[in-house]
Formats: sequence, C-alpha cells, structure tokens
Amino acid sequence: MTGCATPFPPLPEDHPQNDPCRPPLTWLYVPGDRPEVVAKALGSGADVVIVDLEDAVALDRKEYARSATAELLGDQVTAAPDAVPVHVRVHGEDDIRALAGLPGLAAFRLPKITHAVSVHHVAAVAPGVPLYPLLESALAIEHAYSIASAHHAVRGIALGEADLRADLGVREDAGLDWPRSRVVVAARAAALPPPVQSVFPDVQDLDGLWASCGRGRALGMLGRAAIHPRQLEVIERAFRPTAEEIEAAEQIVAASAVEAGALALPDGRFVDAAVVASARRTIALAGRA
Repeated sequence: MTGCATPFPPLPEDHPQNDPCRPPLTWLYVPGDRPEVVAKALGSGADVVIVDLEDAVALDRKEYARSATAELLGDQVTAAPDAVPVHVRVHGEDDIRALAGLPGLAAFRLPKITHAVSVHHVAAVAPGVPLYPLLESALAIEHAYSIASAHHAVRGIALGEADLRADLGVREDAGLDWPRSRVVVAARAAALPPPVQSVFPDVQDLDGLWASCGRGRALGMLGRAAIHPRQLEVIERAFRPTAEEIEAAEQIVAASAVEAGALALPDGRFVDAAVVASARRTIALAGRA
C-alpha cells in the first residue's frame, strides 16, 4: 500500500494536527503560571502541550499566567512548523482576547461548555483559532452533538471528567462509560476525530493508568490527556495497535487488494468494506513515527 490511509474523516487543511499518519496520542497539561514547567513540557515528547489557565492556576495568579503564556506564544520558536503544538485551556474571555492573535497558539480548549451558542461566541471573538470544547456536565452531555457540530472551528471534543463526576454523583469509573460513549458518537457524527480520554489523576499508579486507557480505547477514544510526563509512555503504548492487531489488519488489506467486495479469510473472518476501512486505520496508526 502506498501513502497513508486517512484514519479518520479528513479535517480542514489548516488543522494543527492534520497528519493522518501521526494522530496525536499524548496531550500534556501544564500550569500556565509556571513557565519553567511549560518549557520542560515542550521537550517531554508529548504530542500536544496544553497550557492550563483554568483549574491549575489560583485566582490571584490568573493575570500572571496569562501574561506568561502570551510571552510564550509570542515567541517565534513555538510558532515554527516543527514545534510542538501548544493549546491553551482558557479561564475566560480575557484570556481568549489576549492570546487569539499570537503566532504560537495552536488551539483553545474551552472548559465547561454546555451549549453551541458559547462556541459560536468564542469563534466570533477568536476567528480562525481551532476550538476544543470540554463537556463537563450532564447538560453538556445532552448537547454533545450540537456542540461538536456548532462551528467549523471546532476540531474536537472531550470530557472534563472530574467536574462531570461531581455533577452526576458518580463514584465508580464504570458510571462514566455512557457519557464517554456519547461523546465518541457525537464526535463521529460531526466528522471529528475520536475524543481524547480525560486525565488519570494518580500519577504514581501506572498500572491503573494502563488499565484505564484500555477501557477508553475499547469505547472508541484515541489518546489521552496527562498531568505528568511519566504518564506519556504508558498512554502511547496503550493506544498504539499491538503486533497482533497490525498483522491482522495487514492480512485484511492484502486480501481486499486481491478481491473486491465482501470475502471470507482462510481463518473464517468475514471481511467487508467497513472491516477494510478499520484495518487501514489500524495500519495508519501503527505508522506513527
């Protein structure tokens, strides 16, 4: 097979991660009021760095965090074509207006979005900036598709699970499976990439992180947000195809090249166009450099 099969519905050409052969898997959150930590994060190996101006920053540090982030995004180094994309989780409209025009900004992450109208407002204030709404309440889950499809600036949606747990009164992790599936379906229906899984809060429990990533992957999520660099390698491994999955996908694609339409493989597996498309997505994801 030549080239790289597009693993998901194509995004606009100016999408900051518009490389079908290397969809981002690791998204590292760092507090915006600690520029020295942000600098380390940019060299951590994360696919995307998210500078957090919201929950990670105390109220009396908000203005400093905004100023430090503006300085970072104004640096031409962060705007270089090969630079790690920098997203900013904003605290409010002041952040949006202060940062929207800076060359190093790859996207805004919008916390606590509940209605499509909020997305339209941000898109008007920051034209041309990719947007990632975060769904963190029952109301947001009910409006998941309308938010995902609200505006062409929306390039992905995700859950904010800490706030969602509190809103729903959920104690067990399994209680979030339905909201997770809901945003997976909404993203797909809106022709967006699969949602990124929310953070795993225990940075010491790498076994728990691994198991949790497996659950998210089974539900259709792709990649995960992290709060510490030690989580990145586990997330990367968890969401990449296994050797067995790659081998099976290659067999399917090879068989489809010989015989068009539905067919049965020697081992009894039935293959149709949807199965072939899924196999090509697996091969594309395995091709991440």
